[in-house]
Amino acid sequence: MPRHPHRIANADQQGGFTLIEVLVAIVVLSFGLLGMVGLQAASLQANRDARLQSSATVLARELAEMMRGNKNQAMLATANPYLGQFTSPLAPETPSYCMKVGSSCATPADVATAQLTEWLARVDAELPGAQVTVCNDATPFKASDHLPQWTCTDVATDPVVVKIGWTRAGTKTGENVDGKVKMDRATRPSVVLSVTAGSDQ
Repeated sequence: MPRHPHRIANADQQGGFTLIEVLVAIVVLSFGLLGMVGLQAASLQANRDARLQSSATVLARELAEMMRGNKNQAMLATANPYLGQFTSPLAPETPSYCMKVGSSCATPADVATAQLTEWLARVDAELPGAQVTVCNDATPFKASDHLPQWTCTDVATDPVVVKIGWTRAGTKTGENVDGKVKMDRATRPSVVLSVTAGSDQ
């Protein structure tokens, strides 16, 4: 017979409580780690969106500068190669490659088409599911909610506007469908840039 049976029983009870505490701590730690994984995924998504937004802004500015450099062609009301609506795969109706080495562009219109061909190819390569609209538009933003819109006024005297959108993951709560992240397939432009004519000098 053990000399101190009560001490042995108390030791067993203390060991059992310690094991439960360890299990609870593991569960709490697991929830914390899951939260960190979620934050990491959200951070990666935000970083990707910021990178694409920056690329689209740079591309829009590049097209605006090309149009300013070829202003007499870019500001035409009709027969303007720069104007149009383009969806992926992005390309003008009649692509031109006359700016390649060994070739030459005969007219400003040929230069415009070649510039647009090369530019649209880069947009298509950098932005997933890209959509581009270059048009005359006096109201690029809706009056109701001030969000950008694809539709254009298409009046020759209106400013020329470059609009770029692309496919991006939904960011609102509840945008998962059947276990997959809902994708916003360029339902509205993400970049809107007005092209100014510049000076005549």
